[in-house]
Amino acid sequence: MPTMKITRRSITAIKPAEKTITYYDDALPGFGLKVLPSGVQSWICEYRPGAGGRGVAKRRVVLGSVSVLSPEQARDAAQTLLARVRLGDDPSADRAAERADITVADLCDRYLAEGCDLKKVSTITTDRSRIERHIKPLLGHRRVREVQRLDIERFMRDVAAGKTARDVKTGKQGRSIVTGGKGAATRTVRLLGGIFTWAIAQKLRPDNPTVGVQKFPDASGERYLTSEEFGRLGEAIEEAETSGIPFRQSSSKHAAKSGVSRIDAHAASAIRLLVFTGCRVSEILNLRWAECDLERGLLFLPDSKTGRKTIVLSDAASAVLAEVPKLGVYVIAGETAGLPDERPRRDLKRPWALLCRRAGLEGVRLHDLRHSHASIGAGAGMGLPIIGKLLGHADPATTAKYAHLDADPVRRAANEIGSRIAAAMKRA
Repeated sequence: MPTMKITRRSITAIKPAEKTITYYDDALPGFGLKVLPSGVQSWICEYRPGAGGRGVAKRRVVLGSVSVLSPEQARDAAQTLLARVRLGDDPSADRAAERADITVADLCDRYLAEGCDLKKVSTITTDRSRIERHIKPLLGHRRVREVQRLDIERFMRDVAAGKTARDVKTGKQGRSIVTGGKGAATRTVRLLGGIFTWAIAQKLRPDNPTVGVQKFPDASGERYLTSEEFGRLGEAIEEAETSGIPFRQSSSKHAAKSGVSRIDAHAASAIRLLVFTGCRVSEILNLRWAECDLERGLLFLPDSKTGRKTIVLSDAASAVLAEVPKLGVYVIAGETAGLPDERPRRDLKRPWALLCRRAGLEGVRLHDLRHSHASIGAGAGMGLPIIGKLLGHADPATTAKYAHLDADPVRRAANEIGSRIAAAMKRA
């Protein structure tokens, strides 16, 4: 343990090493300077609580960084802390108790600020939305150390019912501004589980109250388009892009209006690409021309939901891309195409709603095109590993939900067994 006379001049001469080093003051026992390999310097004070003695483990309190406290200020803080210890206080334990006595709302804020380093921006945005819409209104006021499993179970039921904090207090329901549902409840409880796991690592509580909570089935409601529905969708896209889809509006105040609704070439191309690639909507809307290799039929996505990945294009998808008008940086041009501050198109809600009405695809989401793309491959017996590769699944378990559609291998096995039995029976 290196010791030194801690002064302004002495600490400026300290250089970071490969490992963390603590320099102790030669005048005030327990007072020191911790230097990280990154160069960050923090003032610390060590002491033995209670009666002291070598049989008692030392505890350390961080007083502050060098950028905040001068050596003189840090030494004064250390002397004050050590004086409290002599009077029987345990500052480290007091701080730990103080940290643990925070609300769930405070915990969520700290988690978003410090516990999401490995998460994608889009995931953090979704987490923040669930925290603000569900967790804070219903659990935000509770102390972290007080939350129990029963509280989580009640919370999950309240989210499923779409209740707000006011609904819970009054016992009423019906004016909720929070979007609920069983799926939202299950996913929010899973997020809570991750937040409490982080809280355990931060020593804010010893256990995770979400463990053992029976969650609602997270039914995602996948919808698979049939060949006939794909045909109707193709016809609707062609009609909307060319002649337009007829509409008629009537009003009690005005005469009936009629006309046609059209979608632009980029919206039509985006939907065709979703059909032919199985990509996510965000992947197509954020696709740049620089990420397209038409010669080799590949898309190089730098930042998909599962990280960097390569999409192999079918001939049909390549043909769609080859016909898209190039107006800017992004393949699917938005309102700012070609401008210095060009941004990707935000969504495809209006054109998709128009196409669904025309094609009679009630309740079909854009994301269902991805499911349908995968279901066609599974039904053709292509094998789940290949389908997972095409869709860019990082976890094979994600592709496993299409296993029930992989009928061809089973059918071939059934035919093989049946033909052998039939042959044996004929010989008999």
